[in-house]
Amino acid sequence: MTAVTDRFAGKVAVVTGAASGIGLAIARRLLAEGAKVVGSDLHGIEDLGSGFVGIEADVTKEAAAEALVGTAVDRFGAVHAAFNVAGGSRAGYIVDLAESDWDFTVDLCLKGVFLGMKHQARQMMRQGTGSIVNIASLNAHVPMHAGSAYVAAKAGVEMLSRNGALEFAEFGIRVNAILPGLVQTNLTRRHFDNPDALAAFEQRIPMGRPAQPTEIAAPALYLASDDASYVNGASLLVDGAWAVSGYPDMRPFRGPIGWNQRTQA
Repeated sequence: MTAVTDRFAGKVAVVTGAASGIGLAIARRLLAEGAKVVGSDLHGIEDLGSGFVGIEADVTKEAAAEALVGTAVDRFGAVHAAFNVAGGSRAGYIVDLAESDWDFTVDLCLKGVFLGMKHQARQMMRQGTGSIVNIASLNAHVPMHAGSAYVAAKAGVEMLSRNGALEFAEFGIRVNAILPGLVQTNLTRRHFDNPDALAAFEQRIPMGRPAQPTEIAAPALYLASDDASYVNGASLLVDGAWAVSGYPDMRPFRGPIGWNQRTQA
């Protein structure tokens, strides 16, 4: 996918989850379009060149969210665009899901976005301008078996983005959300390693295939760019038309409910 040359020249961006998948694709495209980028992840951030600074950080910790913004300001002088991408999931049926797994998923997917937005917006308020793009999910709208924590968190990200748009607009800050469908990343590898599961997904996606991370990065950069100067509080589905067909039944690939009401009531 060809980058729009220099669209982000002179701009500074921060990206969470920048070590792989969608976050890495966003960081690479930002650099290709002229931005300076500070990316964070728990580990394994590759060197993307002189315009990139990678830091190890846990997005669920407020100090890390503040440090990401602080690093961008210290190194490059501002934060013009922010992409909150970091996410993950520990799956389980509602009656089986451990409290710790719920907390892990919701903290990473929702609390991490809240903390990121909080400190990104503070800096953007000082500047009087900025754009925040949050990666939610198709699952903000469509439930899935054994995915209660993830779908609840991603629905929260979508509404948090709208609330940010409402609160920050007077300061010249826009907030929008991307809702991807199935994307081929390390986090979704289990679906691609199981041919039957992948076929179940592809049958529900009218375009007949999953997305690549670059196909999410492109619309994410559009929302952060001046091309979207009047787009605020929007949720952009990037799912190959999947939302119009529904979610596949994942029970054959998740197994049965573990809790047994007859023996454990």
